[in-house]
Amino acid sequence: MRPEIGPGGQKRRSFIEQARRAQIIDSAIEVIAEVGFAKASLALIAKHAGISKGVISYHFAGKNELMEEVVSHIYSGIAEFVTARMEKEQTATGLLRTHILAVAEHMRDNRTQLKAVGEIFYNLRQPDDSPRFGVAANEPIFQLLEGIYRRGQASGEFRPFDVRVMAVAHSGAIDNMFAYWIAHPEHDLDAHARELADLFRHATQAEGSS
Repeated sequence: MRPEIGPGGQKRRSFIEQARRAQIIDSAIEVIAEVGFAKASLALIAKHAGISKGVISYHFAGKNELMEEVVSHIYSGIAEFVTARMEKEQTATGLLRTHILAVAEHMRDNRTQLKAVGEIFYNLRQPDDSPRFGVAANEPIFQLLEGIYRRGQASGEFRPFDVRVMAVAHSGAIDNMFAYWIAHPEHDLDAHARELADLFRHATQAEGSS
């Protein structure tokens, strides 16, 4: 039987391989959130998953690759959830508000993922010791937000402003909202998100718009 070939000529992973990788990623998230990035060894992740360390090495080249896959998995989940919410909106104002509220809603139900990705962002380094996930890694998010703001300016909902500055402020405000919530678990994340959405609506709306 010939192996299935995917895009780019690469062999497609079997269902079993995909399931095993997902199991390892889920265990990595749990372990990182519990003990932190530095202590989250492949051996500890393997123990949590009930497999040998060699199984992880078969599926991932090392800890760094596994950490990158964890981030990709978490961000894919966020994008899928938020996009589904935003598809229902017809206006830029609605898109702006829904983006903030939907991200908060998703992460409220996935606090462990949020803790894990925060640990990875802070600790994972490039060979030159620069952060693997620095500001440059946020470019796709900035471009998405710029699209919302340009749409609002084109429709007359938003006033003139630098869309890159607003996108960076928007992204940073969400990041800080989550950082505060992790430090203060009793904080009302949904209320914070609503206030943030109102803040950006007032900051962007055109004169005379409601």
